[in-house]
Amino acid sequence: MNILAIDFGQKRIGLAWLQPGIDVVLPFGVVAHDVWQTELPKLIEEEGIQKVVIGNPLGMDGGENMNTKRVQAFGEELASLVTIPIDFFDERFSSKQADAMGGTATRDEKSAMVILQSYIESGNR
Repeated sequence: MNILAIDFGQKRIGLAWLQPGIDVVLPFGVVAHDVWQTELPKLIEEEGIQKVVIGNPLGMDGGENMNTKRVQAFGEELASLVTIPIDFFDERFSSKQADAMGGTATRDEKSAMVILQSYIESGNR
């Protein structure tokens, strides 16, 4: 399944995807907040994305906070623009894990990679 992961940051939107056929999570770029409403639906269609996973920034206690509500509003708006399933997945500590990764991908992409890898390892597809 062709899955796109999104790390909806306050400055940038990091992307990662599960490359079909080889099942490897790869960085997939960054989208600016001012163009995501056109760029993400276009990318989803052009790349044949079958599911979107959005990092859900829960509080340390597992509860919602203002940031959680901001990300969920983004997810609801994205859902109104595309016809594929959208899942939210706990992203606590993804930025910390991303900072520990090597490579040339941006922190935003790495965070999205961590979200997607964790999502897959939890048995989701």
